[in-house]
Amino acid sequence: MNGTARPTREGAPPANRESSTIALMVRVQVSPELLGWASDRSGVGEAELARRFPSLEQWLVGATRPTLKQLEEFARVTYTPIGFLFMKKPPVERLPIPDFRTVADEALRRPTANLLDTLYLCQERQDWYRDYARANREAPLPFVGSLTVETPVALAAERLRGVLSFDVEDRGSSWTEAFTRLRDQADECGVLVMVSGVVGSNTHRKLNPNEFRGFALADRLGPLVFVNGADTKAAQIFTLAHELAHIWLGGSVLDDPSLAGPTGNESERWCNKVAAEFLVPLDVLEGLLRPNTPIATELDRLAKAFKVSTLVVLRRVFEANLLRWDEYQQLYRSELARVLELVERGDGDGGNFYNTQPVRVSKRFARALIESTLEGQTLHRDAFQMLGFKKYSTFTELAHRLGVL
Repeated sequence: MNGTARPTREGAPPANRESSTIALMVRVQVSPELLGWASDRSGVGEAELARRFPSLEQWLVGATRPTLKQLEEFARVTYTPIGFLFMKKPPVERLPIPDFRTVADEALRRPTANLLDTLYLCQERQDWYRDYARANREAPLPFVGSLTVETPVALAAERLRGVLSFDVEDRGSSWTEAFTRLRDQADECGVLVMVSGVVGSNTHRKLNPNEFRGFALADRLGPLVFVNGADTKAAQIFTLAHELAHIWLGGSVLDDPSLAGPTGNESERWCNKVAAEFLVPLDVLEGLLRPNTPIATELDRLAKAFKVSTLVVLRRVFEANLLRWDEYQQLYRSELARVLELVERGDGDGGNFYNTQPVRVSKRFARALIESTLEGQTLHRDAFQMLGFKKYSTFTELAHRLGVL
């Protein structure tokens, strides 16, 4: 193919037919391997793709070819740049930041289009904010990169609490309130915290917490943390604390914070420990534990007290030497199954657009971008793209709600 499609014609349509009619009849030579790659990369379920493209199975075995119009629709549904489908081999899409989503020898998971597009969008926003911060002579943030993996865990957690003001008694009455306080405090301190369960503003492209829970993009002027909003609120709190620990380390990373067992990466182990101590200080935990009470019956009460997940509580109880490793593993597996069931029953990333959008893009980022656009420093077109909408009326309403207008 030499990178170029070779369409074949099935019959000659009359000269007066429109180009759209021609597209319906032109079949394109495209590699079945590329079609399979695009299907896997999309993250769209096999059943859904089969429903939308009844001939997909035949395309994948080379028994027939899609028409040009079908290929264009396939590219749209699978979030694939159509030029990729005319290549000889599937491209190798490398994540632009280290991928720590593996445990021990588990193979790396191919990133889906939803993950890649979310990461690229956040990088675009961070690049813009870095230029904005430089133009406005904002000072570098002193806490970014201020710690190392050699920093004692208790000291590191105390450093985070000193900046973020997130003591146990300051977390409110619910997991949602606690997460909101930590998110807003981090945003106020200079971290661009973006929380979303969808790609951009597209509610049809839901993020899967089983693929990733968050990532950190370290930068002295505009550090960015993304938290997968499709996860449970309790899990989001731990993810946010974990990613903030990476910011204090000064590292950019994609990961899947887990307390199930040891991870092979030193910085991941350190961030897990710091996040756990930050959220559930051992001295406070030991003071709340009731003697002679089975740990399994204490999980919900302690999770509510600290506004974390029961999985975090379990890990901290183990680290307090109150559970054997085999007991911890058994309880963790049981509790994880219950938590995953709660995730499946979640109601997604809905709500009022003007309430959710500043959270999806970070209030700090949204205010800066709107102010820059109103001052004529940023094109409305670019601002709309990064904010995730197309209408000027939406822009002005969001500006009013954020207090910019």
